[in-house]
Amino acid sequence: MGKNRRIPFGYMMQNGIITTNPAEVLAVLTIFSEYMVGKSLENIAINMKVPYSEDKIWNKNMVKRVLENEKYLGTDVYPQLISEEVFRKVNERKSAKATSLCIIPDELQEVRNLTVCKECGKRLFRTKAELWDCRNHECRPFLFKMADEMLTGAILNILNTVIANPVLIEAVATVSEYIPTSEIRSKQSEIDRAIDNGTKTVEEIRSDILKLVELKYKHCTYSDVNQKTELLKSLIDNRDQLNNLDIGLLKSCVKRITVSHLCVIEAEYINGVIIKNETERSDDNGSGSKCKDNPCQATSN
Repeated sequence: MGKNRRIPFGYMMQNGIITTNPAEVLAVLTIFSEYMVGKSLENIAINMKVPYSEDKIWNKNMVKRVLENEKYLGTDVYPQLISEEVFRKVNERKSAKATSLCIIPDELQEVRNLTVCKECGKRLFRTKAELWDCRNHECRPFLFKMADEMLTGAILNILNTVIANPVLIEAVATVSEYIPTSEIRSKQSEIDRAIDNGTKTVEEIRSDILKLVELKYKHCTYSDVNQKTELLKSLIDNRDQLNNLDIGLLKSCVKRITVSHLCVIEAEYINGVIIKNETERSDDNGSGSKCKDNPCQATSN
């Protein structure tokens, strides 16, 4: 683990006096400049070239601390790096941005905690216009507008489809499996020869047997898919169709929800079965989307 900085980024100790660190000063100026032109904290962090400190990679919280550090205005100990005007404008912009953030309802926050972009795996972003999108700069925005009702409606449809057709979440897996490796077979042969030829003591053979048991244990697999399938059945058994999204049921049954850029929503249940709710572009008005007549499909990993 890297050491915490005792001197703010941009400064260093030289001959017992705090002075500026040229490379870090340039980085501080870059952070303020990039933020002023609209770059996000995360984007700035990703593109930082000068290390924050030993073994520490930049993150958005580090960038935020730099933007809020009043020592850059200059004190008796720290030389000035940023003008008061630039510091004020940056922090006014940051405060305005913070107060304008969309406050997401608790129910939708629970949905967001489960929902990621199909392409990049990052959590989705919900805008003030109540639309969902992928804001990962390494990915790309959705091709269609994804409103709250569209996402929650698709998830509700997926849950109701499984409630009506429990067979869709059937998943049978081998509980355990053991496949001996060449190392295990070699060790077994070595023990057999030692026993037949009497080339090792009882204690040595006992030690070899314990090592063999450990090797065999490491190569045994175990699957809890069957138990999870039974749990899912018990959760949806004799349950009526839902009129509204049941967050408790959703969290108990679904491990992850993915949304593709082509407006395909998938729910991965806790036993690995994936139920897909597909939507397609409607050319009637050129901008809408509609669900197919029988949109839910089941697949398994």
